[in-house]
Amino acid sequence: MIRTAHVAIDLGAESGRVVVGVLERGSGDNGVLRAHEVHRFEHRPTRLPSGLFWDIDALWREIVYGLRAGVRWSAAEGLGLVSVGVDAWGVDFALVDEGGEIVVPPHCYRDERHDAAMARTLAAIPEAEIFARTGVRTMSINSLYQLVARVGELGNAVIDRAASLLFIPDYFHFRLSGVRKNEASIASTSQMVDRSSGAWTGEMLGKLELPVQVLGEIVRPGTVLGAVRAEIAREIGLDAAAGAKFMVVVPGSHDTASAVAAVPAAAGTSWAYLSSGTWSLLGIELDRPCITEAARLGEFTNEVGVSGTTRFHKNIVGLWVVQECRRDFERLGQVFSYADLTGVAASARPFRTVLDLDHQPFLMPGEMLEKIRTFARETEQPEPRTPGEFIRCCLESLALSYRTTLGALERVAGRRIEVIHVVGGGGKNRLLNQMTADACARPVLVGPLEATAVGNGLVQAMGLGLVKDLAEVRRVVARSSAVERFEPEKTDRWGEAESRLAGLRGE
Repeated sequence: MIRTAHVAIDLGAESGRVVVGVLERGSGDNGVLRAHEVHRFEHRPTRLPSGLFWDIDALWREIVYGLRAGVRWSAAEGLGLVSVGVDAWGVDFALVDEGGEIVVPPHCYRDERHDAAMARTLAAIPEAEIFARTGVRTMSINSLYQLVARVGELGNAVIDRAASLLFIPDYFHFRLSGVRKNEASIASTSQMVDRSSGAWTGEMLGKLELPVQVLGEIVRPGTVLGAVRAEIAREIGLDAAAGAKFMVVVPGSHDTASAVAAVPAAAGTSWAYLSSGTWSLLGIELDRPCITEAARLGEFTNEVGVSGTTRFHKNIVGLWVVQECRRDFERLGQVFSYADLTGVAASARPFRTVLDLDHQPFLMPGEMLEKIRTFARETEQPEPRTPGEFIRCCLESLALSYRTTLGALERVAGRRIEVIHVVGGGGKNRLLNQMTADACARPVLVGPLEATAVGNGLVQAMGLGLVKDLAEVRRVVARSSAVERFEPEKTDRWGEAESRLAGLRGE
């Protein structure tokens, strides 16, 4: 039995973790991966007078702490660390100068000033043209509009100091290895990459007078950047020999790319993935982008996956609304775990209040309880009063979004989806899983919950030649992970609720 240890640094928009994945291989096609979480931490953006920012140095300190924990854990297991890779949420970036210092720190995508930048951009280039070039849905959070905003706010004197635009995972790969590259899956979230060539859309960016010189080489998932820098190896407790063997390998650096790589789908089935977390992403894996008018009008996006695949999906607001409600309850002195909130939601009356989660105020941080009350009043629905009623309406509305998105996905793609694979931490919410099965009238298979970290580690192993290809990655996942199945049960009331939602949207 050969055992290799791969460190997955998985950064979500609310929390992060460091996981050591141990790949165990014998003779033949029988590898398994054992995931061991060695560090978990919370983080949130910070509001400054100049906007909403990520505390990038705090994130780095947590990463270093986690790597130290990983070194200690692997040493106790008699293992040496083979590789490390970082995945994170999409679109946000830092501008870094020639010496490696941050010139413009990463704004949080939820910064409201990006709306105005998007409006200016679409006045210069029609939205349909941008979609035709990039295949990416137009959203104000996209890197394209963030960069337009930064250039407009700061001017050339500041922007010209930058040598590189590095997305969140790219930046941490740079700090680990000293190598500046842009990984393809994370770059594809930016709406600045040509969907045909996979290169930056230089002509379009030039028309917008954006600094194309900061855009670096785009590399595929599995690319080996080199060993961790010697000073980093020392800092995390590795000697020179061990540090020289500890390689930085880019995974699917967009967290959803790593999660989708770890979907344990059976060959020959028609399946959709539902990456469930702060955001939900519901979609299918394609061989090439789907750039049709129906896809554009349906607000679907095409992003790069592992091994040349395309992730064709729609972004849905996800468990963000529940997270924001929980923060509001805490400010009011009511402290709930997520399990507590799910419990009280299960006891609340169903279909009392339906939310349109595309309603713009729901996307912004702060005062979520009041936003929900206001929406209910304005749409002549009962206002939620108790924690259970608030969370119930959030979860039901999320399941309704899945239902409507699945129907649109099947129409645009011209195929029927047989089963939905839920991956990611949101799969812990068994109430939402059952609602999803009921709303979509499809079996829901949940697991692995740690799909992002598992996919991250296995793509590293694939890049090092230890796993053959993406199909083998998924076979390893299937052998390694338990999957829970939810069958549709109470499906009758979801059609009526969907009609209510359509009415709220004026459809």
